[in-house]
Amino acid sequence: MRTYLVTGGAGFIGSNYIHYMFRKYDNEIRIINVDALTYAGNLENLKAVEDRDNYTFVKADICDKEAITKIFNEYDIDRVVHFAAESHVDRSIKNPEVFVQTNVLGTLVLLNCAKQAWETEDGFKSGKKFLHVSTDEVYGSLEHEGEYFYETTPYDPHSPYSASKASSDMIVKSYIDTYKFPANITNCSNNYGPYQFPEKLIPLIINNALQGKKLPVYGDGKNVRDWLYVDDHAKAIDMVQEKGRIGETYNIGGHNEKQNIEIIHIILDTLNEMLPNGDPRRELVSKDLITYVEDRKGHDRRYAIAPDKIKAEIGWYPETMFAEGIKLTIKWFFENEEWMKHVTSGDYQKYYTEMYD
Repeated sequence: MRTYLVTGGAGFIGSNYIHYMFRKYDNEIRIINVDALTYAGNLENLKAVEDRDNYTFVKADICDKEAITKIFNEYDIDRVVHFAAESHVDRSIKNPEVFVQTNVLGTLVLLNCAKQAWETEDGFKSGKKFLHVSTDEVYGSLEHEGEYFYETTPYDPHSPYSASKASSDMIVKSYIDTYKFPANITNCSNNYGPYQFPEKLIPLIINNALQGKKLPVYGDGKNVRDWLYVDDHAKAIDMVQEKGRIGETYNIGGHNEKQNIEIIHIILDTLNEMLPNGDPRRELVSKDLITYVEDRKGHDRRYAIAPDKIKAEIGWYPETMFAEGIKLTIKWFFENEEWMKHVTSGDYQKYYTEMYD
């Protein structure tokens, strides 16, 4: 049985990845989920798998070398999938130190622990792989239509968040080059889907619209992002682990470029389409709620990933177009209103905090 160490598995993308892996491999794998349970870590995301014999949760900070070393000593880890990161740009502007601590030093601790556990006199044990999950934001901003981010695009980060991720990417690259460490890096575009924390654009707009609250839009709303449905991302990560060439970087994009204001209009139109007649929330959902606010500092104008390499080498491509993905996402939020209430009220932290503290 192959054993995966998933860092940040209680977060949005990490928890979706864990669900995807159990759907695909069931009892053929074991997953050790390590998460510090900061505000974005929510073990309610994993209620459906928490009682599995082949799933283990460990509350630990990836910066805690002793705790991470203990995990490598206790379990024969075959694969590391490293999601754990501080990831909200606004928070990085207010408190950049936390981002450097977690994203840079935490990555270094993981690399050193994996290296120590896997290294032999002749190199590294067969079958061991480390996958570092990064972001397209490390590339900076695209100014012209028709331009795309490629794996060869120079790094040009513009926020403390993207700078910390760029730094962690470089540390992983240095281990690949210096030690021939068995790692890959993936840089993905904006994810959306179930379990996303409602400070992010799409769940924020869905939640606010259903309550008749203002829908904040930075600047003129014309900043462009490439949107990737989270299940497609999970599939890409698994395929890179299985088929990717050691040492390579793979860009994962959704072919769903849209302006932020377009996203908001699509969400509102889709809510009106999906809400049944007679539902009182239909009267709350209105484009009059759209409110333009002061632009974010260092706000990149456009991101767009060209996933040509991963398609050519590995055979992955995004299967979920935005029109379908946003319906799946809204349907999930309709069916999981209690989850959203627990997150927005802070109740999601109470039970598990008491359990693990």
